[in-house]
This record gives sequence, structure tokens and C-alpha cells, in this order.
Amino acid sequence: MRVVIAEDEALLRQGLALMLRQAGFQVEGTVADAERLIKTVAERRPDIVVTDIRMPPTFTDEGMVAALHIRAAFPDTAVMVLSQYVQRGYARELLDTPSGGVGYLLKQRISDADSFCDALRRIAAGGTALDPEVVSMMVDRAGRSEEGVGRLTPRQREVLTLMAQGRSNGWIAAHLFLSEKAVVQHTSNIYDALGLPVDADDHRRVLAVLRYLAH
Repeated sequence: MRVVIAEDEALLRQGLALMLRQAGFQVEGTVADAERLIKTVAERRPDIVVTDIRMPPTFTDEGMVAALHIRAAFPDTAVMVLSQYVQRGYARELLDTPSGGVGYLLKQRISDADSFCDALRRIAAGGTALDPEVVSMMVDRAGRSEEGVGRLTPRQREVLTLMAQGRSNGWIAAHLFLSEKAVVQHTSNIYDALGLPVDADDHRRVLAVLRYLAH
């Protein structure tokens, strides 16, 4: 898979490129600002873009703006956004797209090369990858209510948390040492408790869960 990396810190940019090459990715370009990111994507048409949120010149949200532009202009290009801190609004904005192929992770996840590369492959296949810290914060906040999440069992909350990260039923089953049939039953009960429609599409079910948690 072909990747373009956008990161203003030279050491991190080079480290990401080296790690991805070692994992079998083809790095098509590395850039230090959002303007060059958009230009490089238009020229190279990579499978995946990895970009920091805070980019020159203002170091606010240039990377996120570029990511949203790329998703609109090149919907076949998956986008992974990296952030130093948990920013729920950015995560929801990126994920609120009509199709999958998006991810939002904290930079600390890069240290786990296998998991990070797995997340990239997942979004390249049209899936979703949302940072566990963002999901846990949203689930915990929603769980304080006596409605919805507050009525779920501990096991159902575990399943809900992994669903919101973009994990498939098969992955959840293996992670929690459950049968896939048991996970399907848990997800069905979760949908009932939250008043959400059942949907087999992984990205749409992530969006449904996130919209519920956000409100």
C-alpha cells in the first residue's frame, strides 16, 4: 500500500517513514506542511495519508482541514489523523463522512508499530480506527446517565467500547474470548438499549454509536 506522511517534526516524520517501509508499506512522499500534503496527494494519489493535526503556519488545525479536503476530493484515499491530545470534536468531524477509510489516533500509539500498522490497513480496507482514549472518555461520560449506556452490563460496555473503536465482530470475539455469535447477541442488545438501528456496515455502526455517545 502507498502512503504519504505529513508531519512537521523531522525526526518523527523520518521515523514514521522508516517504520512503515519496514512493515511493507510504500512511502510515496513525506511533507512538513498541509499545503504540500494536498499537492502531493493530488500528484501521487496514495492509498493512505498519515497526517498530524497541528501543522505550519499556525499549528492549529491545518492538518485536519487538509484531511477533510482530501476525503472530499479523493474519497478512495484513506486518512489517518494523529493528535498529541484527545480532541473529541476533531474525531467526530473526521468520522462524520459518508464512507469509512478514516482514523484518529493519539501519537503515542505510534510506539506500538504492529497495532498502528494494523489500524492503517484497516482504514485502507474501508474501516474505521478511533483512539481507545477518546472512546473510553465518551463511553464513561455517557455511562453516568441512567439511560442508554448506563443500563448496559459491564460486558456490553466492553463490546460497545470496541465497536466504537471500529473493531469488527470477529476481532471483538477474539479479543474478549467470546464466540462471534455471542458478540452478535451483545451488539443486538446494545442497539436495543441505545435505540439504534441494526446495521451490518462497520463504519455506519461506528457513526451511529459515536453520535449516540456525543449527545
